[in-house]
Amino acid sequence: MKRTPAALPILLILFLMSLACSGPEVLSQTQDTPRPGAVLFQDDFSNPKSGWSTLEEDVSKVQYQDGGLRIFVGEAQYDYWSTPGEKYLDTRITVEAARMSGPDNNDFGILCRYKDPDNFYALLISSDGYAGILKVKEGEYNLISGEHMDYFEAIQKGSALNRLEAKCAGSKLVLSANGEQLLAVDDFDFMYGEVGVIAGSYDESGVDIFFDNFIVYNP
Repeated sequence: MKRTPAALPILLILFLMSLACSGPEVLSQTQDTPRPGAVLFQDDFSNPKSGWSTLEEDVSKVQYQDGGLRIFVGEAQYDYWSTPGEKYLDTRITVEAARMSGPDNNDFGILCRYKDPDNFYALLISSDGYAGILKVKEGEYNLISGEHMDYFEAIQKGSALNRLEAKCAGSKLVLSANGEQLLAVDDFDFMYGEVGVIAGSYDESGVDIFFDNFIVYNP
């Protein structure tokens, strides 16, 4: 997976600080030693002021919609993403995602250890059944899970809902879909950063992805 320099306008996305989570089951990221499996952060996107970065352009959008978070990529060869401003070391992240419209030749998934627009990991699937783990370092896009994205039967195709999980712990990056592990790699470049969601297009624009029920666990 390689993006052209045209992907750089994603810098237009505004990064907003998230509102603090409440409730006895959600542990603040400031706690020193949360137990394994503890919820560090969660959002079902029902509150449009919960702090995720949004974008309103003529052709592309990142917005709260219908109780979820929608990313519409109106240009070819672009990525857009959103983060809630939460930063962690080791995480296990889950989210539900589905294609609302647009081409099956797309990519979407989970961000972890996001430092800035030029440095992060993205654990991705596509609506035609492929998956890959991407590293962006100093603005250069590199697929670190293999030469190409790989096909997996476990990925639901078309507009079907996929339940994604990304584990970013130590040097290990693991991508799972619908309860089945797809890919695992080791990489040491980024050990800390924000979490979030991402969607992107290839040669055809109009990728439209809906995210819901985003949860970050202590792995």
